[in-house]
Amino acid sequence: MLYAITPAAVLILNLILNWELFTNYGFNAKKQDKQNIVQVRYNWFLLASCCYIVVDMTWGLLYEHKEVEAFFPYIYYLTVFYFMFMLLTMVTWTRYMVAYLDNRGKRSDALIHVVRILVIIGMACLILNRKYHLMFSYNDKNEYVGEVGRNISYFLQIAFYIGITAYMLHVAHNSTERQKTRYKAVAATSMVLGIFLSFQIINAFFPFYATGLMIGICLVHTFVQASEKKEKMIHDHIALVMAEGYEAIFYIDIETSEYLSFSKSKKYRSMDAVETGKNFFKDALESIEKCVFPNDWEYAKSFYSKETILKNLEGRKSFSFKYRVLVNNEPRFFLFTMMRESKGQYLIFYEKDIEDELNAEKAQKEKQKQTITFGQIAESLASNYDEIYYVDIEKNSFICYQVNNIYGQLEINKTGADFFGECIENIPHIIHEQDCEQVIAFVSKDNMIASMENRKDCSLTYRVIASGKPQYTRMTVRKSSDGTHFIICVENVDTEIQKEIQRLKELTNAKELARRDELTGVKNKNAYKEFVSTIQESIDKHKTCLNFAIVVCDTNNLKQINDTLGHAAGDEYIQDSAQLLCDIFAHSPVFRVGGDEFVVFLQGSDYISRHFLMDNLRRHVLENKEKGKGVIIASGIAEYNAQSDHFVSEIFDRADKEMYEVKKFLKSPHPLFPPPTQQMTIRI
Repeated sequence: MLYAITPAAVLILNLILNWELFTNYGFNAKKQDKQNIVQVRYNWFLLASCCYIVVDMTWGLLYEHKEVEAFFPYIYYLTVFYFMFMLLTMVTWTRYMVAYLDNRGKRSDALIHVVRILVIIGMACLILNRKYHLMFSYNDKNEYVGEVGRNISYFLQIAFYIGITAYMLHVAHNSTERQKTRYKAVAATSMVLGIFLSFQIINAFFPFYATGLMIGICLVHTFVQASEKKEKMIHDHIALVMAEGYEAIFYIDIETSEYLSFSKSKKYRSMDAVETGKNFFKDALESIEKCVFPNDWEYAKSFYSKETILKNLEGRKSFSFKYRVLVNNEPRFFLFTMMRESKGQYLIFYEKDIEDELNAEKAQKEKQKQTITFGQIAESLASNYDEIYYVDIEKNSFICYQVNNIYGQLEINKTGADFFGECIENIPHIIHEQDCEQVIAFVSKDNMIASMENRKDCSLTYRVIASGKPQYTRMTVRKSSDGTHFIICVENVDTEIQKEIQRLKELTNAKELARRDELTGVKNKNAYKEFVSTIQESIDKHKTCLNFAIVVCDTNNLKQINDTLGHAAGDEYIQDSAQLLCDIFAHSPVFRVGGDEFVVFLQGSDYISRHFLMDNLRRHVLENKEKGKGVIIASGIAEYNAQSDHFVSEIFDRADKEMYEVKKFLKSPHPLFPPPTQQMTIRI
């Protein structure tokens, strides 16, 4: 009776701790995805352990009454089953361990082959034991006697457990953070099974191996199952929050085409979408004529074949297309994005209603979101960011996630008790000094709470100093669906920002060239029109501080030069004219508005010295005329009068009229100009 108490306690504890695993995952691996296969393998180990414990407990109860001859056949066969289920626990534990590592390499194959050989040897010995007593025997008093084969079998099993313990410790050494702890727990369980099997050799009449199973199952439950369950809840939380920005997300098995779908959109649910399905590509084609705007049927159908999708994904992470979907019988543009998840075994398909963005002519930004396939999709989306912080709003504690480079899984990189305090402490050391102030203001807890009151997310682009160089980085903040956590994503956007800066620079240069006269280098007629519009707007607003004058200029003799000396000489004549105007009116914009016509807007110091500058220009022109070389420019000036002038054209007309009088005058034999302070009269 005392022998049976320990196995009974182990059985009850095993069922209490792992009943949820039995009911949630069962024992059929074919109906599970690759992540859940690990749980199925563990369930088989638990089942083998339960069978072993039941046999051990029953053997203990009957062995106390071994003197009853009727019990002896049952005691004998229970002993056979005892060794069989002990071997089975070793097999199922090894299969679980290999599945947990998701490893199909030579080492894992070797482990499977070795354990199979051990089982075959053990089963053969049990079959032959009836005749040769290789494993055990019973004497005349029906007392159990362990034979040499039993000890050899135990030693081989112990050696095997030592081997897989060393292997798991090696794997744990190459892992990081919590995964290392889990691998160590699996290694410790293997070691415990080997140690208690050693105790079983020493004393066959105490259930040491059952005790070892109990300790091992508790280790796995505490350091593996419970830890993964908690981390999975956090991953799921992140996935659900990030999935809210899409109408629907589909998670598709590439090999089988089976899929899961998730949606929180009332609009999408109105289209009678299913949550699971056997063949995504078939179901998608069948739903097109039901859900898609008729004019887009053929276009939509061209995308939904596995071959087309895989071809479009070659060499890139994702591709997108859009067409109109009927929502409540109204066509709305949807953006569809297909991408591979991080391990390459699944496709993630996003649907997003972009009708409102298109109508508002806003640029569409593709964002990585999470879906209902919790852990794996969280890892896929997290791989698009450098870090993800999961911050408790009330307590300020946080967990920092990164993608594990060894196993491709989302791993905890860092934890802390005060996210906001650590940010304030670290910002001066890693953020560009010009951006420190705005980053400090952004990561303030009060600012984040206030910013998230009326919108789903907020973001800030800033510069960090990496290897002595500034790198543009973007921080995006979202709130969890229950409002208890901030989900803060950090990504390097330096390449994107640098391209935009270069694009704007090129655009500015292009606009500047479009406003520049190619021949003379001064501003052209387009620039003149824009400038006039700006001045006219100031006049319309009755700005009293406007002080400017317009000088209208026209070069003389250009046609004669073109006809006699050629157009090259004419072009040089125009260039010299522009240079003369730029030299004299050095602080005012000069415009070439026609073939030989120029306009100068006098402002600032040039406006104050306008009479002197005009006198200088005309004196220079007269000298050129007397010498018979150099440019001859007719010019007229008119000043803006706030009391009488309502349009720029009125000022231009006055200056143009004066210019024509001067032009006519310059053709006289002996032209003279009056001083600039006097009203101009033509004297001969």
